Amino acid sequence: MSGSDCYVVGGYQTDYARNWHRSGLGYDALFAETITRSLTAAAVDVDEIEVVHVGNAFGQLFTGQGHLGAMPATVLPELWNVPSSRHEGACASGSLAVLGAMADLESGRYDCALVVGAELEKTVPGEVGAKHMGAAAWVGHEAQDTNFVWPRMFALLADEYDRRYGLDETYLRAISELNINNARANPCAQTRDWEFGPASFAADDAANPVVDGRLRRQDCSQLTDGAAAVVLVSDRFRRTPDRARIAGWGHRTVGLPLDRKLQRSADDVYVLPHVRQTFVDALGRAARGSVDDVDGVEVHDCFSMSEYLAIDHLGITPPGESWKAVEAGVLARDGRLPVNPSGGLIGGGHPVGATGVRMLLDAYKQVTDQAGACQVDGARTFGTVNIGGSTTTVVSFVVETDSSTQKSGAL
Repeated sequence: MSGSDCYVVGGYQTDYARNWHRSGLGYDALFAETITRSLTAAAVDVDEIEVVHVGNAFGQLFTGQGHLGAMPATVLPELWNVPSSRHEGACASGSLAVLGAMADLESGRYDCALVVGAELEKTVPGEVGAKHMGAAAWVGHEAQDTNFVWPRMFALLADEYDRRYGLDETYLRAISELNINNARANPCAQTRDWEFGPASFAADDAANPVVDGRLRRQDCSQLTDGAAAVVLVSDRFRRTPDRARIAGWGHRTVGLPLDRKLQRSADDVYVLPHVRQTFVDALGRAARGSVDDVDGVEVHDCFSMSEYLAIDHLGITPPGESWKAVEAGVLARDGRLPVNPSGGLIGGGHPVGATGVRMLLDAYKQVTDQAGACQVDGARTFGTVNIGGSTTTVVSFVVETDSSTQKSGAL
C-alpha cells in the first residue's frame, strides 16, 4: 500500500446551530457561503478550481432537490464548465467525495479540487427526518417495526457488545457528556449553547429518556443543517504555508444488513472487523504502526455506541475493553489519545453529507495549529473514521503536518 500526495490547504464549516430552512434559505445559499469562505480560507482563487466533488446523502428526501453536483456552478458563475459530481454513501458521503477528489489529483487529471459536503435536515419534523434517514439501511428487510431505524440499529449493536463482552451503559453516557462538553469550545457546534441539568447524562427517564433499547436521548446525534468544504491540491500545485498532507486513507464497504455483519464476525475478536481494517489500512498507507502514532482522532459518534465501538477498533484498548479508556480519561482533549476534541457528531452536529468533510477539515486544523480552543497541544498527525449506515461504508484518513512547508515557508 502506498500513501497519498494530496494536500489540504484550507476550508470552511458553517455554523451547525443554524436552521437554514427556518431562515427561508436553501441549498443555493448554503453552497454559496461554504464555497466562497472555503476559498478565502485556503487562499485559492475560484478560477484555480479544476474539479468539484460534492458529498450529499438525502437531498431529494429532505428538500426534493437532487443533482447537487451542479449546485456549485449554479451559485458561482466562475465554476460554470468546471466538472463536478455528487457522491452518496449515507453518512460517509463526504469522505467518498474526498476520495473522488484525491483520485483525480493522483491520476494527474487535475491539480486543485474543491470538496463540499452538505445536508439540509431541518425541513421536516424529527420523526419524518428519522424515517428519511432509514433509507441508508436495507429498506424492507431490517428495523421494519420502527421509524427510528438508527437508534434501533445501534441499540442492537450495544446488545451484541453486551453479549460478547458485557456493557455498562454508564460509559455510553460518559462518552456523550465528554463530546457535548468538548463542543462548548467549538464556535460552530450545534449544542455549544445547550443547557443540561445534573440528570441529563444519567439513567433518568425524564431528563434523559430512552429512545431505543440501551440508548437514551443524549446518546444520539441530532438532525442538523450545515456544510463543510476543503480545497485539496496535488504536489504540483503551488505551495501554501498551511498545507497538510493526507498521508493515508482506508475505504471498505460491506453489505447493508447489520445482522449479517454480526454473523460474519461471530468468531472474530472484533465485532465489526472491517471497521478495524479500514483504520489499519489508513495507518499503513501513512507509514504508522498503530493508533499510538497519531495525536488524536475524529470518529463517527452518530450514537455513543458507535464511538464505543471505535475505541477498541482503533486499538486504543483491546477488544471489548473500550470502557477502560473512558474511565481513565484517555479520550479527553488533554488525554493520552484525544477523540472528538471538536465535540464530534453528538456535540458538534451531524449534517450527514458534510460529516466526513468536516472531520477532515478539523484534522487539518489540528495539525496546522488552527483549531482554536479545540486545539490538541502538539498535534502533528490526526486521524478520522467516518461510517455510513451500520458501518456499511467506512472511510478513514490520516492527516499530517507538511514538513516541507514548515521548513521553507514557501508559497
